[in-house]
Amino acid sequence: MTIYVTKFSKYIPSPENPAEQPKLEYVDALFRRRLSQLTRMTIEAVHGLITEASDEEKNSILSSKLVFASFRGEIARQLKINKGLVEDADVMPAPFSLSVFNTPPAAATIALGMKAGYTAIYPSEDNFYSALLAAASSVISGSEKQVIFAYADEKIPEEYKDCKNYIEESPLAFACLISGEKSKGAIKINLSDERILRIKPEDFLSFFR
Repeated sequence: MTIYVTKFSKYIPSPENPAEQPKLEYVDALFRRRLSQLTRMTIEAVHGLITEASDEEKNSILSSKLVFASFRGEIARQLKINKGLVEDADVMPAPFSLSVFNTPPAAATIALGMKAGYTAIYPSEDNFYSALLAAASSVISGSEKQVIFAYADEKIPEEYKDCKNYIEESPLAFACLISGEKSKGAIKINLSDERILRIKPEDFLSFFR
């Protein structure tokens, strides 16, 4: 199984400030003020696919379906809600509505005017390959000409450091345009390669350096 990545964009906070967030100055101020680091990074990564594209390419990207994957989702918001349940036995509707797993792709489609729809995927056991394969499946089958695949994970809250098996992982987000057709400058990825089966998100970035 072979796919081609025709465009790629990423957002990685600085090592000195892992809680850093993109400013999203192109997004309505009232809208962006409610967004988490995870959602902001997702929007920034998807927006990066558009910024250097031609008008024709922009229209093509904006009309492509978005597939989003994350290992932890809105973990900081979820922790805050859990605290509220423990301390106050109550959850406010607004914070809850922004804590669900599909918040980042939903917010991205709203902020960027994308109308083709989205899918949110949780890769079981942090299996990045399964998310990549799911994202590429419609392209491989021929039902879609191209799709946008976005992955993001935000900074893990400090409270989790005392948890068993805690592993500190750097926050990052990226988005790429996956196609089944070879084009000039596209990067070829063989999904049948055994090395891909064990790939991690940060390893996936090495294809585009």
